[in-house]
Amino acid sequence: MAELLAPAGNVESLDAAIGEGADAVYLGLKTFNARLRSSNFSFREFEGAVSSLHKKGKKIYVTVNTVCEERETERLYRFLAYLNRVGPDGLIVQDYGVIRMCQEFFPNLVLHASTQMNVESAAAVNLLGKEGFKRVVLARELGLEEIKDIKAKTGVELEVFVHGALCVSESGLCLFSSFLGGKSANRGMCAQACRRLYTTEGGGANFQGYYFSPCDLQLIDKIPDLVQAGVESFKIEGRMKSAEYVGSVVAAYRYVLDHWQENKKEAVAAAKRMLATDFARSKTSYWYNFKSVKEGVEEAGSQILNPNQAGGTGIYLGKIASQKYAPKELAAQLKAADPAKESGIQLALIKGGSYDPDPGDSIRIHKKNDTGRQSHKVRYVETDKQGRRWIDIPGGFGVDDEVYLLQTKSMSKRYQRVLPNDLAPFNHQPRDEMLPVMDLTPVQKGELGYFPEGIYVQVSSVADVFAAQALNPVRMILELNSESLYDLLKKKTVLPFSKKQMILSLDPFCPQGIEDEQTAQISELLDMGYKTFVANNLAQVSVLRQKGATVIAGPYLYAFNRWAVSWLENLNIGAFVSPYENSKKNLEGIYEPKVRDRVLLPVYAYPALFRMRFKLPKEYDFTYFSDKEEVAFKVNSTADGSFVMPEAPFSIVDKTSALQSEGFKRFLLDFSKTKVGRQEVKAVQLSLAKQKPLEGVSRFNWKEGFYTISPEDYKARYDKGSDNAPAQAMGKGRSASKGKPKTGRPPRRRR
Repeated sequence: MAELLAPAGNVESLDAAIGEGADAVYLGLKTFNARLRSSNFSFREFEGAVSSLHKKGKKIYVTVNTVCEERETERLYRFLAYLNRVGPDGLIVQDYGVIRMCQEFFPNLVLHASTQMNVESAAAVNLLGKEGFKRVVLARELGLEEIKDIKAKTGVELEVFVHGALCVSESGLCLFSSFLGGKSANRGMCAQACRRLYTTEGGGANFQGYYFSPCDLQLIDKIPDLVQAGVESFKIEGRMKSAEYVGSVVAAYRYVLDHWQENKKEAVAAAKRMLATDFARSKTSYWYNFKSVKEGVEEAGSQILNPNQAGGTGIYLGKIASQKYAPKELAAQLKAADPAKESGIQLALIKGGSYDPDPGDSIRIHKKNDTGRQSHKVRYVETDKQGRRWIDIPGGFGVDDEVYLLQTKSMSKRYQRVLPNDLAPFNHQPRDEMLPVMDLTPVQKGELGYFPEGIYVQVSSVADVFAAQALNPVRMILELNSESLYDLLKKKTVLPFSKKQMILSLDPFCPQGIEDEQTAQISELLDMGYKTFVANNLAQVSVLRQKGATVIAGPYLYAFNRWAVSWLENLNIGAFVSPYENSKKNLEGIYEPKVRDRVLLPVYAYPALFRMRFKLPKEYDFTYFSDKEEVAFKVNSTADGSFVMPEAPFSIVDKTSALQSEGFKRFLLDFSKTKVGRQEVKAVQLSLAKQKPLEGVSRFNWKEGFYTISPEDYKARYDKGSDNAPAQAMGKGRSASKGKPKTGRPPRRRR
């Protein structure tokens, strides 16, 4: 029977999920998970949950689904060792470094590929199956027929999202939040750029809208089809949602799973009535109703986007009109009743809506500047002499912040507690263990003949191949898309570079619906004499290896630590394009001087911040838009989907001489998704020659790195999580004094 998998962002949601019949839950601890803003579980709570759920015959999966920087690998190793001792039913992972560590040190840990790993085809699923994965969480941008086709071609378990919030960008490929200030979605710090209000220009006037805020997914009526397709697990999104939300959604999907075979129509209708109290955004079935990929690309945008839909979730209650600190006695009382709540409890007056929240209602507060959102259960209401009602809210919010209703008290239910009453026996914690040294494979003589030193230029069209000649690249990289493929395969355009000098770059989103077509195109290109490809998806790695092509790991095969690089090395990849989000410090930490010949470093680019598997709706008749800070962006809607990019490029062109002296000798000028202009080429040439910075450009994360909490805050998380964690649990750097040093490509351990 198919598994119903529910989110557990906190202890109350865990109770609700199990109380309403979930077969399994997924949760995060205080670190290395993609929902760092949810409450998450302490170590003792987690261990208690594992014990209790296993006694009930239920399963528990842990999210370890963020990318990890080199400086964090020892802490990651200790965390994995801790999980190995506790024994959850599976780890939901994104970082290839986690795979590599588990293969080497923790072969008994069961691996599930996160949707953040960007898997949407049978080739990628099967590659992960050979690497030891039991289950893959498919990307959310797939249709029913694509899922059926994947299932028919693999024996690996499949998990699909069926309800909850959607990302507008293709799974695992959003860089927008990271570009705004290092709060990477791949690091669990997403600032939800898609939910923001943007201003567009058109016809001499400005228009505002939530142009990229997607509807919520609801596939309640597709459950019978997915069961018959053979999907093993149905996943509900919502680790940041209230327990009431989790309970009501689980109950509805449980009902359909249990009763659809008796009377499918009536079961779905009953479940939809149960979902009527889901005060979230309007609903969509996204890709599930389209007959072809082409139809989906044309129509999915109008199914998922509505510029008039506010970025918030729930029923709008208004804005905070005034606030005051709660009296000390009341604050102490509320704190005692719920110690998990932060200090600084306030009372707020809400104006602008049509409902006044009561004690027991769940609300969600959004900061007016989009820097934070938090769910909260109202515990206290005070009516003043003017008849105005003040409610308690958490600290950190203020006037003009928006408030939404998530659930009313009348919808609340009391559930049996899952955790044991006494958590004292559960006292495992990460230990002060040393991670053995990992040395990447030294470059062999003649190994990188396809990867010479110098300037590489990437473009998106054949016309731009000609326009970019003035930059005198040692290699020209052509992005393969509908336009460039037509010119290469149909028109047989003769390029101004030899095929040896050409590298072909594949799109990071490789859905099942185009997999066969892309495989045939790769075969034809190989027959034409093109031998070197940049792969940005595991499916492409699988296909290219089988056909004997030379493979360079692209920037979307995220390699943010040497353990991830080592895993890709074991797939016979010897050269790597650094991710656009990377920083100088982390880059130097990954690649020691003796292996820096393996790296192609982007020094100029217009990184795609959103990548959407659809054309924008017809009414989106704009190219440029801006946020409230008046930062400008541009959008390009094509036959291959839509792309949002910054108007100003990322550039560290002026750093190339210094980087050369440090051993990095291959640099990428990436003009993808733009038209190469003569003036821009001249400006880049001048910056290269004089090592002077370009004006009006972004440094992205190059200098500051990812936004992250401080080591002290990490220690506090461990202290809170384990109740008695040692300071050494943080770890700083590695030591070669313990564990056997590893060189070359260490043998993998198979399960």
